[in-house]
Amino acid sequence: MKVIHLISGGDSGGAKTHVHSLLQNLARTIDVTMVCFMEGPFAQEARELGIPTVIFPGKNLLHTYRALRRFIVEGGYQIIHCHGARGNMMGALLRRSTGLPVVSTVHSDYRLDYLGRPLARLFYGTTNTVALRLLDYRIGVSDAMVDLLISRGFDPDRLFAIYNGLDFSPRPAAMTRAEYLASLGLTWGEECVIAGIAARLNPVKDIATLIRGFAKAHARSSHLRLLIAGNGEERERLGELARELGVEQEVCFAGWVTDTDSFYNALDINTLTSLSETFPYALTEGARAGLPTVASRVGGVPYLIEDGVTGLLFEAGDAETLGRHLSTLAEDATLRSHLGERLYQKAKDDFSLESTLQRQLQIYETILRRQARRTGKRDGVLVCGAYGRGNAGDDAILEAIVAELRELDPDLPVWVLSRRPDATRMTYRVNSIYTFAFPRFLHRMRKTQLYINGGGSLMQDVTSHRSLWFYLFTISAAKKLGNQVLMYGCGIGPIHSPSNRQQAAKVLQKRVDAITLRDTHSREELESMGVTRPEIVLAADPTVILPAAPEPVVDGLLEYEGLDPKGAYIGFTLRPWPGFREKAAVFAAAADYAYQKHGLMPVFLPIERRLDLGAIRQVTELMHAPYHVIQDTGSSAHTIGLFSRMKVVVSMRLHALVFAASQGVPLVGVVYDQKISSFLSYIGQDLYTDLSQLTLERLEAHIDAACKRMDDRAFLSEGVERLRQVEHRNSETAARLLHRSATQM
Repeated sequence: MKVIHLISGGDSGGAKTHVHSLLQNLARTIDVTMVCFMEGPFAQEARELGIPTVIFPGKNLLHTYRALRRFIVEGGYQIIHCHGARGNMMGALLRRSTGLPVVSTVHSDYRLDYLGRPLARLFYGTTNTVALRLLDYRIGVSDAMVDLLISRGFDPDRLFAIYNGLDFSPRPAAMTRAEYLASLGLTWGEECVIAGIAARLNPVKDIATLIRGFAKAHARSSHLRLLIAGNGEERERLGELARELGVEQEVCFAGWVTDTDSFYNALDINTLTSLSETFPYALTEGARAGLPTVASRVGGVPYLIEDGVTGLLFEAGDAETLGRHLSTLAEDATLRSHLGERLYQKAKDDFSLESTLQRQLQIYETILRRQARRTGKRDGVLVCGAYGRGNAGDDAILEAIVAELRELDPDLPVWVLSRRPDATRMTYRVNSIYTFAFPRFLHRMRKTQLYINGGGSLMQDVTSHRSLWFYLFTISAAKKLGNQVLMYGCGIGPIHSPSNRQQAAKVLQKRVDAITLRDTHSREELESMGVTRPEIVLAADPTVILPAAPEPVVDGLLEYEGLDPKGAYIGFTLRPWPGFREKAAVFAAAADYAYQKHGLMPVFLPIERRLDLGAIRQVTELMHAPYHVIQDTGSSAHTIGLFSRMKVVVSMRLHALVFAASQGVPLVGVVYDQKISSFLSYIGQDLYTDLSQLTLERLEAHIDAACKRMDDRAFLSEGVERLRQVEHRNSETAARLLHRSATQM
């Protein structure tokens, strides 16, 4: 593989470090050449690192373009990789004439690169903005940068994320903590807890907020100290601020630091207070030192720092919250240790230099593979379902479908109909269209190979007749516009209206190529409707493949909620439904009973927050035992992880039962819809009762029976394992239809 990198040659800071580190190590694996458009320290340092470096100087753009094009063609390069405005501009010019794929690494927000320099912003900023749109692919330095590009209309299928990697091999500090502090003239004792930051002293780093937050924390924790490494134009103003706040003696400005290992070795807490970042090296350097970190919630920071799990976050500029976090860590050595250990492991696993190199190579391989992919033909999948409505179960279905499609074909374009297309694009990195944007999705159907009516109970008229009609329309339209049509891991029914049953049967019989089902009842329902023509496959709900978050992450989630990770809990997932209000007292009494008899603290976990939290309040208002409500269970992995820590789960929501079952947790189902009883029967579980027939005695008996199964998780796991073994039939069916579509082109 031969890759040529284009960069101006005047870069500094994180971009310079990223490019030098990346190319130095890539050169050991593939053939790379760096082209700079000026001679200087950047190019000289690259040569010293062993990076093949060529200079194409001169202000004659046309001459440089012609010479560079000849160099690229004669050199047999396969990919042009650009960095910065000049590199992107040249890459845009070379793209068509060389026929090579062109990718750019976006190191920072291109709209902010020339702030304070109006002429440079007018020329270089505008040129860069246009050039980025003309290139084939973009690599964001952090997922946050990719999200920013998606929000500005860049195609998610042509975006990649990479991080500033760091070498995590052991690096012993040159000086002990005491020696380093002494070298700065400090006499801070071992009892002191030292917070620190390494950053340029300029406005974007917002060190002023750090000093204000530190002053608030020091008022509560007098043994707290602050060590600031770095130089910049704000040095005098920041010193004056420390004096004004009365913490001049507790704050040390260490100046420019070259021995960063000794600096971080002297700290107990790492901090970052920037107003804007992509993914700063200061985070991973602190993580390598095993330091707990307090950081502003900006850029790519939240992708490393999970609030309460691997560190503590605050909104940029919020000195009050920053101060509370610093004081909390100053007073709790155990919390500092836990956060530091989790952060080290996450950074080492995901943000090491080796991870960055492997990721870059994967990106190159993907680009070359896509370059060879046939064009001008139908390509891709359109997925339609109840997505973008804030329901964790539906979101998990989409996550599972997208994951399985990408496993089938990592280059397959995926489009999703969603109520919140912007959020869907960012979360799943897929193209998304508003659910009811009829002209747009009908236009897309003319280009895709496969239409997926995706998961859940879409074929029913209990909640809405109109939703059933909508899904039937999209199925018919997709087939008429040339797609293979698959209903994926779905449930069928109930469809009560005779006219709806007749219309649904007609559409499914005539327009659907295959249906994969998540339970046996759905197969019986299709048979009763007379649907026989599509290929019908008994599979499972796609979400059974989703993993739980790692144990240390779940520990952190529980700690953040104020819960003991080793505690004994019974989980409740409720939803509003006709007749629920009359049964709220039953749920409340049963929760009290579980606490009093079995020592299980009730924890309420919503699946669809906007609906479920109201139902939860109706129950908790009637309770006497202590309880906890988790307001937002987070991502699918976090949600499944939280359910894994319950000893028993009582649920009205299907996907709460699926998540708990996948982790071997004993279940009690409260049935408001046949899909609940169908799922439990499918996995061999018998502890469920209809909502309309629910009594306290019956629910208590079910909880007692479930508690007896707490030590026999194999009892439940056997049924779930059967589901996992048949779930792959969903993706296998999709693969057959995609292949059939390809052979018909």
